[in-house]
Formats: sequence, structure tokens, C-alpha cells
Amino acid sequence: MSAPSAPVPSSGEGPHQGQPVAEAGVSLDEAEAAAILVHGRGASARSILGLAREIDRPGVAYLAPQAAGHTWYPQSFLAPLAQNEPGLSSGLQAVGDVLARTTDAGISPERTVLLGFSQGACLVSEFAARHPRRYGGVVALSGGLIGTGERPGHAPPNDKRFEYDGGLAGTPVFLGCSDVDPHIPLRRVEQSAAVFEELGADVTKRIYEGMGHTVNTDEIDFARGLLTEG
Repeated sequence: MSAPSAPVPSSGEGPHQGQPVAEAGVSLDEAEAAAILVHGRGASARSILGLAREIDRPGVAYLAPQAAGHTWYPQSFLAPLAQNEPGLSSGLQAVGDVLARTTDAGISPERTVLLGFSQGACLVSEFAARHPRRYGGVVALSGGLIGTGERPGHAPPNDKRFEYDGGLAGTPVFLGCSDVDPHIPLRRVEQSAAVFEELGADVTKRIYEGMGHTVNTDEIDFARGLLTEG
């Protein structure tokens, strides 16, 4: 059963702070593991909770933050970072706020899976890379790291070039995407996989021929396996 949405306190201010967090599965005080589900552009926290029903793993608390205006950041995830502020930083904070909530409830990050679709997949990818540690898993469904991602000399001044500190300590990272996704270039998925490997993640990359911009049963099965292991 879904529990009522509740606001999550934040250490910062931004367009996504103070937005509701939808919940499904067991309550946090009863959960063996947690999954933070992040919706895509134009969608909602309630809609991404449909994946909780698909995953159907008992003993898991599912929490889904809501983006203000149903959009985490305004431009493409391939745009220079400044063009996606303040939404990007606020969205990353929203993910961190929910993670703090699960941790405070006694569910360690090692038993928490970060999962997102499309714009949400980009957000959880970027969050994990910027805040590397051992997570229960990171599942990016049709998404990748945010920013231009170009080499020095080719990116706008001060834009990110996929250089991160720290390590993911063997965190399972899953990147699933179509080879013809209209929103997510295959090259960016491959770049993201390489960066996560450099950060010490256990990376699984699966490219699905002709799938389009959607989620398939193989991806759901992988997420279910992570939560079963957790």
C-alpha cells in the first residue's frame, strides 16, 4: 500500500525543496532495504512508484521525491551545467534529502538502491558520482552523467569534465538504454559506464536494440536482484 506523501526537510533552499515524497512498500521502520526512485521529465513521483509494483520485492521501502513543475532541470542533460541551475543542484539535494531520511531510519546506504528513469536516471547517476561511497546499487534507466563531459579545451569554461573524487567501493551500477534512444546518445551511456568503472563501481551496461525510450523487464529484473541481495 502507498503511504501518504510527506515533506522532507532540507538543509538548503531550491525549487525542489519542500516538495512531497511519495512512498510505497513497507514503512521505513519495518524495512530491510530502501529504494529511492526518481521520475523523469514531465512525470511524477506517483508514476515512478509504478516500478515498485513491478519490482515487487517484499521488505523494501520505496521513496520517490517530486520535482517542482514535474521537471528537475530545464535543458538537456548534455547542456553546460549553468544552463540547468538552480534546478540541477536542487534536484541533487532532493535525492540527498531522501537518502538522509532513509539513513536516519537505520537503513544504511549499503542497503539503499538509487534508481531513476530518463531525467531521473541522469540525476541519480550524477548524485552517485558526486557523492561516491558504497550503495546498494545505482540503476540508471535511459540516462547518464550530466554536463558537456568534454575534454579540457572543448568544454565551456568551468563546466564539468567528468572528473570526480572518491570511490564507489564496488557499488553495483546498472546502465540500461536503447541503441536508438531519441534523448540519450549511446556515446554518453558508454562515457558514463567508463567513469563509473574508474570510480570503482561494478558496472553492468546493457544496450537494447531498437527499444526506444522506455523500461523493459530485463532492467526491472536487475533492479529486483539488487534489492534481493541488499
